[in-house]
Amino acid sequence: MFRVEKTEYVNKTFRMPLAFIQDLERIAQKEQVSMNQLVIQCCNYALAHMEETEPQPDSGAKSC
Repeated sequence: MFRVEKTEYVNKTFRMPLAFIQDLERIAQKEQVSMNQLVIQCCNYALAHMEETEPQPDSGAKSC
């Protein structure tokens, strides 16, 4: 049976260097996608290809 699916989005604010934003804007325009879609695709790719790291042992610092 056909089901309409809706993706839930959340608004977040990130501060990024101006040159980085300009590069993203240029790429989004060239590829004819929104900045939002480009950032989502970049983040998905980065997470899918991220190298797993071992948790670092506690450095002995005590929590207050």
